[in-house]
Amino acid sequence: MGSLLQGVNLYLVGMMGVGKTTVGRLLAKQLSYGFVDTDDVIAQAAGKSINQIFTEEGEAAFRQLESDVLSKVCAFTKLAIATGGGIVLQRENWSYLHHGLIVWLDAPVELIYSRLAEDITRPLLQDVDPQAKLRSLLEQRTSLYSQADLHISEREGDTPQDVAKRVLEAIPSVLKPQVSD
Repeated sequence: MGSLLQGVNLYLVGMMGVGKTTVGRLLAKQLSYGFVDTDDVIAQAAGKSINQIFTEEGEAAFRQLESDVLSKVCAFTKLAIATGGGIVLQRENWSYLHHGLIVWLDAPVELIYSRLAEDITRPLLQDVDPQAKLRSLLEQRTSLYSQADLHISEREGDTPQDVAKRVLEAIPSVLKPQVSD
C-alpha cells in the first residue's frame, strides 16, 4: 500500500472527536509513514494550548497559525496528518491539502458528542450547548468536508482499527495506477 501511495501524504479531515489523531497514528504505522497532528505542532510552536490560543488571541489567530503549519507540513512526504476540524474553512488550506490524499472521517453528531462529553479542552464547545454546537459546525462544514478524496463513515461500535482498515481498503479506489514504460 505504501508503494501504491508513492509517498503521498494522507490528510485526515473531519469534526473534532472523530478520531483523526488515533486513526492517523494507526495509518502511519501501517504505511511506514511519519505522523503529524497539526494541533500538536501549533501548540508547540505557540508555546501554549489550543484553548489558550483561542482565549488569548482568538479563533482568527489560531486559524492563521493552522494555515502556517499546514503550509510547512505539506512540503514533506510520507506523512499521515491529523488536521484540526476547522482546517477546511480557509480556502488557502485546500491548496495545501491537495498536495496529498484527503480523507474525511465522518461520524454522527451523537457519537462525537458521546466521545467529547467529558473533554474540556475543546474551545468551540465551551459555554454552549455542545450537541447543538456540534450539529451547527457539522452543518457549516459538510459541503467542505465532502470535497475530500475519500469519505469514511464511522458507526457506533467501530474501533479505530476498523476505521483505519476501511481507509486503507478505500485508498486504491482513488489512486490512479502508475504506468511504467
